[in-house]
Amino acid sequence: MELRLIAVAGLFLAPLRGQAQDIRTALEPIPQIAVSAQHEVKVSPDRATIQISVQTRAVTAAAAASQNATKLQSVLAALRALGLTNDQLSTMNYNIHPDYVHREGREPTVTGYNVTNTILADIRQLSQVGPVIDAALSQGANMMTSLQFYASNTEAARRTALAGAIAKARADAEAAARAAGGSLGQLLDITVGAQFPRPPQPMFQLQARMAARADTPIQPGQESLIVTVSTRWRFNPAR
Repeated sequence: MELRLIAVAGLFLAPLRGQAQDIRTALEPIPQIAVSAQHEVKVSPDRATIQISVQTRAVTAAAAASQNATKLQSVLAALRALGLTNDQLSTMNYNIHPDYVHREGREPTVTGYNVTNTILADIRQLSQVGPVIDAALSQGANMMTSLQFYASNTEAARRTALAGAIAKARADAEAAARAAGGSLGQLLDITVGAQFPRPPQPMFQLQARMAARADTPIQPGQESLIVTVSTRWRFNPAR
């Protein structure tokens, strides 16, 4: 009777030992290689934005504002004549501030008021950038800031950059695996970082012109689109 009990206990213990071994195997960390990589693709801009400002000064705020409104209406009319629609022209900033004279021992005295009205022009044909600048200047605009070129559709370039980043990550992981004396296994995890474009650095030249004017030269350059990925791969050690 005692012998039979020992035999039965052995039958139960054998599967339990196998299960414990399986659990230990499952809990063992998987050898991994973690690699990050990025890839850059050049994109040609096809659009531009530019901030155009009219600044006026007068003795009173009302007079400065009235002069500003008259000049800005002329600027807007000139831009619309070039084909820009109302949804391409928006107000960015409107500012009124006084000018002071400071004399020793006296309270500051207001000598006049400055009014600045800034609009944003969204230009959808790069060939219009120069004419827009020239038209605005001819009608009273006296400040140009924040000329930015951008590509309106970057999906194909983004996917190309993504494929390039993953290929670089795989190549680096394979090199690391070989250097460690093993081989690269399957991809375990991949995280795609946010794309971030580097705006082009345009060559932009403005000159005061009188009777005979030359067109404003604009060279948009190229925009850089960069995608970053983080990957984890299984590492197969040499046996």
